Amino acid sequence: MKNFFKTFFASFLALVVFFGLIFVVSFGLAAALIATEKNEVGSNAVLVIDLTKELKEQEMEDPFQALTGDEQNPDFLTALRLIESAAKDSSVKGIYLVAKGNANGYANSDELRRALVQFKNTGKFIYAYGDYITQKAYGLVSVADKIYCHPKGMFEWQGMSVEYVFFKNLIDKLEVKPQIFYAGKFKSATEPFRATEMSPANKIQTSVWLNDIYGDLLKKVADARKKNADSLEAYANDYRLIRPEDAYKYGLLDGVKYDDEFKSILKSKLKLKEDDKINFVTLANYHKAVSLPSTYSKDKIALVVAEGDIVYGKGTPDQIASDQFLTLLRKIRLDKSIKAIVLRVNSPGGSSFASEIIWRELELSKKAGKKVIVSMGNVAASGGYYIACNADKIFVQPNTITGSIGVFSIVPDFSTFFKNKLGITFDRIATSPYADAPSVTRAMTESEKRIMQNEVDHIYHDFLERVADGRHMKLADVDSIAQGRVWTGARAIHIGLADSIGGLEDAIKYAAKSVGLKEFKLKKYPEPQSMIEYFINKYSGDFVSTKMEKELGAEQFQLFKRIQQLKAETGEVKARLPFEFSIH
Repeated sequence: MKNFFKTFFASFLALVVFFGLIFVVSFGLAAALIATEKNEVGSNAVLVIDLTKELKEQEMEDPFQALTGDEQNPDFLTALRLIESAAKDSSVKGIYLVAKGNANGYANSDELRRALVQFKNTGKFIYAYGDYITQKAYGLVSVADKIYCHPKGMFEWQGMSVEYVFFKNLIDKLEVKPQIFYAGKFKSATEPFRATEMSPANKIQTSVWLNDIYGDLLKKVADARKKNADSLEAYANDYRLIRPEDAYKYGLLDGVKYDDEFKSILKSKLKLKEDDKINFVTLANYHKAVSLPSTYSKDKIALVVAEGDIVYGKGTPDQIASDQFLTLLRKIRLDKSIKAIVLRVNSPGGSSFASEIIWRELELSKKAGKKVIVSMGNVAASGGYYIACNADKIFVQPNTITGSIGVFSIVPDFSTFFKNKLGITFDRIATSPYADAPSVTRAMTESEKRIMQNEVDHIYHDFLERVADGRHMKLADVDSIAQGRVWTGARAIHIGLADSIGGLEDAIKYAAKSVGLKEFKLKKYPEPQSMIEYFINKYSGDFVSTKMEKELGAEQFQLFKRIQQLKAETGEVKARLPFEFSIH
């Protein structure tokens, strides 16, 4: 009887799994069929770009999106190329920017802004409207011919600030003792656990890069709106622009209008009657309706998107995992049809060892005769810079966050917490003095601390050597600009950590030119997930993460993830951006 039930339930489970897979495949096929239906642009179209929806570096294809009705934006590069295509498309008359917010980083916004300027230079219009307009959104939409805001909405113009969270008082109360090791006086990743406020060095570096980004915003808006940058700064200092009518008064808006009034203005621009319907085409639908130019060539350039935290071993689709990237880069290296690699880096760093593994594969690709060109996105810092430093050429945006050449490690001592808060104690027997090192259930000995600090210093020295070799600089010169210090892209060029201001398209064109290709096929990596892989990732761990992010909010969820990372990485030496930040 026992064997009968065991066999029965095993068979039942197999049937459930089988029919579940049949359902998933059928559902996916139905979605795919719907997704392949060709959309029509129609005539007199207005391309709608909703800036509140992030244009991710890599499109995470959702086979069920078509059935749910949720629109999925194309990836960042495709979006740039769609705007370029719309500029030449006679059926598209202009662009409508939804200006309520801007989910894209400052560097990517620069690239998007440049694409919009090129669109506008063809003689087509760009209009922007928002029920409210944030400062970050305004920096991008200031390129528009006309900008309008809801009369009872909000217009944000008050300068920039960065706020860091410090946990020292909390962990003191919990009686947790963080044992911290770092190299680089600016390497402030550990500050939240060892201080209650920013160190003088961290204040210096933060002030410099924040003012760089703010100064760039002021200049771009001043040029676009034909204003004086000093006046714009004064408006923020005096908090002069509180309501939309204030922004209109000082020339930052072209009107304060209700949504229906804005639509009437658009109809007039399109020479439509008041009762006519505007042919709005979203970026997602435009992507389905048009075919972007593609080249059928045996020669290829690999576009490798390295986005997210750098982790050792296996990772998730939103991470740069050493196992996956080792296999991927090796495959690219051995593919003789691929002549060059464009590495698009958007990462705050992570595991120093994983960064070294990826660095090695890129170095081998160079030795195999392939050019390696790096395009830095919003963030390419610490480990993100480690994997980029040996490139033949590095492109950055003025507002890219980069540098942060430094490392750290944390080994928390939970022994007092366990004893006083939970009533748990530990005892041990070991065959040698370092058999259980490092351990979170006891304090480190002075000898162990020296060993850990020596290891951190050793890895920092390796990092310096990698940069010195890749950038053809002296080790002492690299050390003078390293120390964990964060730089903007514009300053990175000045100090030798990057080569040119330019976007992803510039990097691709340079890569082609550097290997003498006039025609080539661009092959994107990592390649899209299979439907089964998508289903497993989306509806297992990702489902929990999505729910938590929805409940906590984006910023709090990132904070939660940071704490989880630190718990998981006890004792590992990290090459990571020295803080989690959000610019307000």
